[in-house]
Amino acid sequence: MVSTSEKPPRERLRLISATTTTFKSAGPVARARAARERFGYLMARPLTPYYLILGAALLLVVLGLVMVFSASQSFVTEHGLPMTFFFRKQLLALLLGGALAVVLTRTPVKALRRAVYPLLFGVVGALVLVAIPGIGSRINGNRNWINLGFFQVQPSEFAKLALLLWAADLLARKQRTHMLDQWKHLLVPLVPGTLVLMVLIMIGGDMGTTMVLIAMLFGLLWMVGAPLRLFAATLGIAVVACTALIITVPHRLGRLSCVGVTKPDPNLDCFQALHGLYALAAGGPFGSGLGAGVEKWGQLPEAHTDFIFAATGEELGLVGTLSVLALFAALGYAGIRVALGTADPFVRYAAGAATTWIMAQAVVNLGSALGLLPIAGVPLPLFSYGGSAMLSAMCAIGLLLCFARSTPAAKAALAARPRKWRKGANSRFGPVLGRVLPGRKTTAREAVRPPRRER
Repeated sequence: MVSTSEKPPRERLRLISATTTTFKSAGPVARARAARERFGYLMARPLTPYYLILGAALLLVVLGLVMVFSASQSFVTEHGLPMTFFFRKQLLALLLGGALAVVLTRTPVKALRRAVYPLLFGVVGALVLVAIPGIGSRINGNRNWINLGFFQVQPSEFAKLALLLWAADLLARKQRTHMLDQWKHLLVPLVPGTLVLMVLIMIGGDMGTTMVLIAMLFGLLWMVGAPLRLFAATLGIAVVACTALIITVPHRLGRLSCVGVTKPDPNLDCFQALHGLYALAAGGPFGSGLGAGVEKWGQLPEAHTDFIFAATGEELGLVGTLSVLALFAALGYAGIRVALGTADPFVRYAAGAATTWIMAQAVVNLGSALGLLPIAGVPLPLFSYGGSAMLSAMCAIGLLLCFARSTPAAKAALAARPRKWRKGANSRFGPVLGRVLPGRKTTAREAVRPPRRER
């Protein structure tokens, strides 16, 4: 007897559905087995990572818009701004970022690789301009912005995108020429190039973005198979450098001392971290209600940016915070699936770096809100207020969607879709670039599909 897992996809789904119907009267154990089998089939489908990335990103940005509007009410009231001031700016950034994500989703991988060095040099030039007095703008003690009059842009946010594409292209080319077996080719010029970006960012005082770049570098070294001793040596150097950067700046050292704080200190050095915990604790299981949080009214600074997770916990409770965590977990799982499901080294390294970027930044932000990490001043990706952060995060999502569609299994699944889902052989914007080409091998899914009757 042939097992269900050995059947072609469509036949397997038909057997699972029939088994579910048969087992409905057989007890909860049989129903759970059938449900687990069906869930396993759905998660194993080639396009599952694509839909997980798309769905999780959409839910995060929509929920983030709602929370930005709610958490910013105290700030706009205090400064006499319209109630929808931050909501409108975030919505505009989301629309622009969504347009960029759509373009990147439809961009061929070869075109992405051709844009690597123009993007890298443009970001380096912008970071140099930030360090020039009179051009770079200082906000909250950090010089990270360029004021263009009608809006401000933060080049350090796009440094993550530049590092992602440049490092993936560099490692892919070296792998093709079998140069990654030597440690000097593994580290040079990847590590020096990353250090240049980090130094330019640290000139403006952005320690949080530097931590994300370090996480991306280590993620790339891990994916490329760096030896453990080399990995440990690089990690040790990074730890020493970060420690020096922290202890030499008083306010950073003060933030480090706030890790694990549970009660007020006389100097109010940990005021923000402590009230972030108060907000999370006040929410309870289901929260105080959307818009009904009290910590944002003067007690919780930066409620709509760095500490939006704490504001979410107060208003939506444990259910809301766990939902946000589940969406980020789904995004991370789908990104890993994309990186593991391709044979193209550029796609593998770029997808892994993009996933590391989003997840590392989320961990740093969430760790700050929970009092487990120092306050680094990085926004929660796709969720917190910030135009440049939203644009760069949406670009990362667009790249992940592009890579999810470019895997061989996803291409075969798209080509096997029914004809009514296609847009024609010459359509560039359809879900599939044309009908089944002559000479292409018939997939197992097509073999079990019944013939289509002509009308």
